Amino acid sequence: MKTRKKGFLVTTLMTLALFSLVLSACAPKQEASNTGNGAGSNEAAGNQLEAIKKAGVIKVGMMGTYPPYNFLNDKKELDGFDVDIAKELAKRIGVKPEFTAQEFSGLIPSLQKKKFDAVISQVTITEDRKKAIDFTEPYITNNVNIIVNSKTNDITKLEDFKGKTIGVGLGTNDESYLRNEVLPKVGDFEIKTYDDVITSLKDLNSGRIDATINNLYALKPIVDKNGFQIKAVGEPIKSDQAGVAINQNTPELKEALNKALKEMKEDGTYKTIFKKWFGEEPKE
Repeated sequence: MKTRKKGFLVTTLMTLALFSLVLSACAPKQEASNTGNGAGSNEAAGNQLEAIKKAGVIKVGMMGTYPPYNFLNDKKELDGFDVDIAKELAKRIGVKPEFTAQEFSGLIPSLQKKKFDAVISQVTITEDRKKAIDFTEPYITNNVNIIVNSKTNDITKLEDFKGKTIGVGLGTNDESYLRNEVLPKVGDFEIKTYDDVITSLKDLNSGRIDATINNLYALKPIVDKNGFQIKAVGEPIKSDQAGVAINQNTPELKEALNKALKEMKEDGTYKTIFKKWFGEEPKE
């Protein structure tokens, strides 16, 4: 009996000691996994560039209805300034672009759900958007003007919007600008939102809205093609800078895209693309 008790005691003590060693070995790993924003977390998040290179493809989201920035050409292929910028960026990081077109209001949510690696679709850089996503350095600056029907003479400035119906792209920086800055300053006017620029200009041409705001680069090809009787009035009301939109905590991807943009501007490639679509050299 004593021998059996002694053996049982030794076995129990050995088991407890082994269990203690296992716990002590696991403890540091458990602590490291709980470091939220620590190095391990950043390393995992920063692997997007590596994953893109491994796949050989960067997935790019854009509207596809916003010429000359991005649109379907006669061959039903995505074309335009943004498309050429995306192709050149992809080339310089050693991959091919894969494009998906959808309504502008859904582009950022889709980016956040990682359906895209980047959105290159005239996404204006704003402080509010920076809270949810990240941006490269700006790749274009656009002046925004008031656009009215050619027969309209009573709207030449923002203050004239009072009591009028103003069209704007849904989910765009221009919509936020009208709601958050112009509306409180000017007074009551109706804001009508659109999923694409062409429909808003059709409504402006037919008198269903009184004005819209947009940049002249975007409007010229649509007006030329459709013969809309519209005009820009007054001085530009603001200037916007667009960047490549990417998810937060992807520093390697951001650095690679910024490096590619810088090289494009230094070697003249950017200027060539800009002149191709806008007929003039970039001012910045």
